[in-house]
Amino acid sequence: MKETFIKILEEVELNDPILIEALPGIGHVGKLAADHIIHELNATKFAELYSPSFPPQVLVDDDGVVETMKNEFYYLKSEGKKEKDFIILAGNTQGLSPEGQYEICSIILDFVEKYGTKEIFTLGGLGTGHPVDKPKIFGAATSIEIAEILKKHNVTLRSADGGIIGASGLLLGLSMLRNMKGACLMGETPGYFIDAEAAKALLSVLLELLDIELDTEKLEERAKETRKMISKAEQMEREMMERMHLKPGEEDLRYIG
Repeated sequence: MKETFIKILEEVELNDPILIEALPGIGHVGKLAADHIIHELNATKFAELYSPSFPPQVLVDDDGVVETMKNEFYYLKSEGKKEKDFIILAGNTQGLSPEGQYEICSIILDFVEKYGTKEIFTLGGLGTGHPVDKPKIFGAATSIEIAEILKKHNVTLRSADGGIIGASGLLLGLSMLRNMKGACLMGETPGYFIDAEAAKALLSVLLELLDIELDTEKLEERAKETRKMISKAEQMEREMMERMHLKPGEEDLRYIG
């Protein structure tokens, strides 16, 4: 594989779908929330993205079957009270390098733009490094107007003392150059385990914003499944980074947001 490409699994017509991105990140808060939406609302996978910027490895499940490193696109049609269409971007990895992240995020936006996407929500975690009693939801937006809407849903706006690294931040930033609008939602989490409580809090806010009803009670069960898969991936990537002699902290790029 010499370049990033998207494999179409199903041709589908969508009406100005809202993009929801939730690739692996801190506490895997966003990924867990999006996976829950996909399973509970029976979203349909219609495309997969592969890239040489992904880790050079495969995952192996309990049956000895390998899974490639990839991003996946799912769709929902006429969902929620507003009967909106959605594209959900999930997957088991992010790009390893800044150059890879820029290329992948640009290709993702090219792809969803073809379906008429004008609005985007990126989901992630905000690591505290210490236990969290009741997770807060932090956010950032592409405009003052959207930031005010977030505040009305009890979202604490991210202050100027930090950015949003990884796909969650980059997709939002690059989308502005295409006249898209949107926001990043981040669940407060210790950051050192897969956090179902933060994912539940994040999901509750997202569902309010999108006017969708969904049971969140099975999130802890889904967290156990995700924990098993992610721990394998992270261990393999850490070992690979050590072999490549990357400086401490460089691998954090993949897991912020």
